[in-house]
Parts: sequence; structure tokens; C-alpha cells
Amino acid sequence: MLTNQRSSRSLALTILLGLAGVGAGIVAGFLAGASPKLLGLAVVAVGIVCYFFTNFEQSVLGLLILRSSLDIFSDLQIPAAFAVGLDALALLYVIVSLLTGHIVRTDRFWWFLASWVLLQGLWLILLHLGALGVDASYLPASIREWVRLFSWVMVYLLVMQLKDRLPPQKVISWLFLALPLPIAIGLLQIPQGSDRIVGTFGTANTFATFLLLFISLVLWKLNWTQQHWFWLMLLGLLCFFFVSTKSLFSLMMIAVFVLVLITPRLNIAKLISGVLLLGLVIALFASTEFGQQRLASIAQTPLLNPDIDISRAILLSQGDSNSFNWRLSQWHLLLNAWKNSPIFGYGLGLSMPAAGNDFLPHNDYIRALVEGGIIGLVTFLALFAAQFTHLLRLIQQTPYWSKQRNLCFILLAMLTSIPVGMITENIWSHTTFFFYWWTLLAVAGWNWNEQQIREDMTSNK
Repeated sequence: MLTNQRSSRSLALTILLGLAGVGAGIVAGFLAGASPKLLGLAVVAVGIVCYFFTNFEQSVLGLLILRSSLDIFSDLQIPAAFAVGLDALALLYVIVSLLTGHIVRTDRFWWFLASWVLLQGLWLILLHLGALGVDASYLPASIREWVRLFSWVMVYLLVMQLKDRLPPQKVISWLFLALPLPIAIGLLQIPQGSDRIVGTFGTANTFATFLLLFISLVLWKLNWTQQHWFWLMLLGLLCFFFVSTKSLFSLMMIAVFVLVLITPRLNIAKLISGVLLLGLVIALFASTEFGQQRLASIAQTPLLNPDIDISRAILLSQGDSNSFNWRLSQWHLLLNAWKNSPIFGYGLGLSMPAAGNDFLPHNDYIRALVEGGIIGLVTFLALFAAQFTHLLRLIQQTPYWSKQRNLCFILLAMLTSIPVGMITENIWSHTTFFFYWWTLLAVAGWNWNEQQIREDMTSNK
């Protein structure tokens, strides 16, 4: 019976490949007649697919490393093309695996994430039907946003296929190869006198969240490595660039991250290390003229000045160049717009049309409310609640002194800082950050087969 099943699978795969060959021949003939360039692109695509299947592990790791270098080409739509290509490769891998009888690895959280993204498709349907706050002419922009979310599901799925093929520690170590090019470009921007270092990213704020994620990974490495000097030097370099982004919201994020990280197992060493790290970042930020101006601007907001109420801050935002007061004005504008479509909002990725001024909300909760209405905000919060639950469950299930548990706890600290940053920043638009975030969340859920106890960890140190 087993032989018959294998024969049936082989026959099905042969038929599929035969049909694919016929289809490829027809398409190639059409493209050759239409444009030789299109035929060349098709040949390149076939080569990429062949390499992807013959060198799967290396291909996935290569895609993970490559993503941090693409945002600089956003004007050429390279990141969008990368997302579509990655989605196509992942779906093709699933189809081939199912036809050949191979296991497609998933976990419970992946099914939740996939279901959540599919649920977001409801807003595409409502927009097409004209049931939201704008007309159906905005559907292409909304579809693009949904594809962006869908690519995160595919990233998680592809990384899950590396389970039992590569050690989880090796996968995380390979991710550090995503740092050299952004750091190198950042170094080139320093002599140019750039006010804010952006690396290979479109904005300094996007670079800041990317750096904070890798700072957390360096701290994880420091718990287990014997090469402390190398990782301490890398930590210092990342902190330097983190401060050079001059993103004030990132100071709040790293403060929350450090607080959560040191609180459960608080001792003198951890307290001193946490205070030193946070103090170093704040001191470097405040040492620059731009940083001093940013900190001083807080005093001219309702947050620290009792003589300025929200209404006055909105009026002042028209001419005082204070980004905090401008945010209050933008939030007020968007909340008024939301009242016109309170239940389902305006549609995915359509907060800028709702505002009418081509600016993002700079508050991801208001963005979720405007784009998805009350229902959308609830689903948005549910996604983060599910991540907290997932990480807490992993922490409970893993050995106390294991590398896996430590990674899960660091990710939990990182996850706690994200909602804080979302109060004043568009972190939901930081695609590269979430690309690596879902990668790490997938790896954290693997079975690491660790049987480490406290004595093992002590001896390793």
C-alpha cells in the first residue's frame, strides 16, 4: 500500500511538472513575442525557483538576510516586489509539498495569525461594496496593505519549514548578517552631516525599531556566549546608531524593554547593567543639539506645561514646529474623520485619505480605529494579546535556564515596548521590523531539545 501511495504521488508530481512545462513553454513564446525583456525576467524567475527548491535552507536564510537592505529602493517598488515574490515562493512550496506528501510545518500561533490576516480581507470586500468611509477607487491601495500583512504570514510559514533542518541558535546567528549593510550605509551618512541616520531604511524611526530588535538579540547572545567582548562591542555600536536615529519614541521603548527585562530576576548586577544601558542611551541622545531640542520641546506641550491645554496645543501646532503638538492636531483631525465611519472605518491602509493631508496618524491605535473602525481596533488589540499569551505559554513550557526560555522572555520584553512606541509612532508601518519579528517568534516556538539546568549555565559562564 505504501508503494502504491508513493507511486500515486510520483505520478501526480510528474503530471504537474508536465503541465507546468507546457504552460511555461506557452508563456515563454508569448513573452518572446511581446518583449525580450519580459522573457529574460521569466528566465530569471525560473532560475530563482529552481535554486529555491534545490537549496531551500540557504534560500530562506538568504531572503531573511536580504530584507534589511531593500527599503532604500522603495521608490523602485523593490520591497513590494520582494513581498509578492516571497509570497509566491511560499505558496508554491506548500503546493509542491502537499502533492509530494511532505509535511508542511505550522504551529497554533501560525494558524491564528493566518486567520487574523484572512479576517482583514473582510475590509477589502466591504470597500469593494462601497460600505466604508471612502469609495472603491481606493481598493488597490487597500489590497497592497493586505498583501503586506499576508507576507508576514508567509515569512512565518517559511521559517517554520526550517524546523528540524537547522538548529534554532544557528538561524538566529545568521540573522545578524542582516546588520552589516544598514550599518555600513549608516557610517557613510555620518560624514555627510545627516541630522538623523537612516541606514538602508526610508526613515530614521524605522531604523530605530530595527536596531532595538537586534539590541535585544545581542543581549540574548551575551547570556550564553564566551566571546563577551565581541558582543559588547556590537552592543555599543548598535546603541550608537540607535541614538543617532534621534527618535524620541525609541527612548520610551528601550526604557520599557529594560524595565521588563530586569524586573522578574532583579539583582544588583542586572539593575546596574540595565541602568547603565538606559543611562548611556539617554546621555548620548541628550548630548546632541537635536536631542536637546527634542527634549526641550516636550515642555511646550500639555504633557509638561499645565498652561497649555489640548485646544491651544492644536492651534500652536500650525506654526511652532513642535512635533508633539502636531501629533495632537493630527489625532484630533483623524478622530473627527472616524466619526463618519465608526464601526468599520475607511479600509486597510487608508488612514491618509481619511486625514486628507497625506500624513500617517503617528499613533497606531488611532490608525487601527480609523482604518478598521471599532471592529478593526478590537482585532488589532486581539493580535497583540495573542502574542503575549503565546510567549507566556512558551515561557511556562520551556526549561527555566534554557536559551529558548531566555529568548522568549526577551521577546516578551520587546513586545511590551512595542505598544508603548505605538502611542506616538507609526510602528505598524515598519515592515522590516515585523519581518524579523515574525521570524523570531516562529523560531521561539520550535522544540529546542534543551535539557539545561542552572548548574550547566553556571559552568558555561
